[in-house]
Amino acid sequence: MDIKQINSAIMFGDLTNTELSSVIDAVKWRRASLTQHAKRALSIGDLVEFHSTKRGITVQGTVQKIAIKYVTVSTTTGLWRVPANMLTKCVDRIPA
Repeated sequence: MDIKQINSAIMFGDLTNTELSSVIDAVKWRRASLTQHAKRALSIGDLVEFHSTKRGITVQGTVQKIAIKYVTVSTTTGLWRVPANMLTKCVDRIPA
């Protein structure tokens, strides 16, 4: 089953409220699992980047703190609190 079939089954199928709640719980569990995996891949001092949807730019910085839900990233423009699953480790250094 591909994603289009899954979406169609959810939107237009005859799932009950209990079944829909089960799907929602599964999605929440998977998102939490992805966040935990992303946090385990990071450590303080790592160079990371993320895309800021507010500013429409890609921002690079270093990991300052890893909290339960967010990672604090130090950039040239200040500190950002970013969800761990939005971060990507970088190989390149920040341009001076």
